[in-house]
Amino acid sequence: MTDAADRLLSVAPSPAFWVAVVAYTAATAALLAVLGGHARLRPLALALVGAACLAHGADIGWRGTQDVHPAQSVREALGFLSFIVTAGYLLASTRYRLTLGGAAVMPVSLVLLVVARLTPAGAAPEDLTVLGRIHISLATVGVSVFALASALSVIYLAEERALRRKRFDALAFKDRGAPLEALDRLSHRLIWVGFPIFTVALGLGAAWMARRGESLDRPEYPLAAVTWIFYAALLVARQVYGWRGRRAARLTLAGFAAALLVLAIYLVRRMAG
Repeated sequence: MTDAADRLLSVAPSPAFWVAVVAYTAATAALLAVLGGHARLRPLALALVGAACLAHGADIGWRGTQDVHPAQSVREALGFLSFIVTAGYLLASTRYRLTLGGAAVMPVSLVLLVVARLTPAGAAPEDLTVLGRIHISLATVGVSVFALASALSVIYLAEERALRRKRFDALAFKDRGAPLEALDRLSHRLIWVGFPIFTVALGLGAAWMARRGESLDRPEYPLAAVTWIFYAALLVARQVYGWRGRRAARLTLAGFAAALLVLAIYLVRRMAG
């Protein structure tokens, strides 16, 4: 076991981690209360999201002082991913009312953070080269951007379905949610941001595996390629065939589902290894 692995396995959750857990839990409850009709709690809910984001960032910074890098392992990358998703949601909420999205995103960020900090570490991670760190960092950022686009797609599908059924009392319309066109446009912009980042990460990952002499026939690699194909097809279909709305949202979610499978397989493999 290397010195880096020893440090990673010995680092306990910081006090900021526990603050983040409490803030994430309280933010989820407040957002659900807003959806339940207590619109006056929206500023409090966003303040709690901000507190969770700050505490989460402080936890990542504290781990950095212990020589633990966000790209040092899949577990660390998960914690970084949930931080980016939370920060992205908070930024988007300054322009649009995304209460429904927040009620979905906050529990996911909480679960990812807890998994990243409290699950068994499993086998000691191998020493990472600079190429490996860059690959993991870019892949984490790319998947985080796709996660935000997927959250917007979920809101879009919920609002669009409620609108078609003329159910204006549905959760999708609580707290005067963002317009459908704005959701579709913002999701598309996020995919344009995330796609080149994920593409570079995919290429660097293949180069890293080849340099280490590892085979690319493990299931996570074809699934990563499937994720890339889904988003490439979405961008082409939107540009060439004018795909918008429901079809684009469903394809966005399909690509993100493949990305989640990659993360799940890789995490289980590392924990079991």
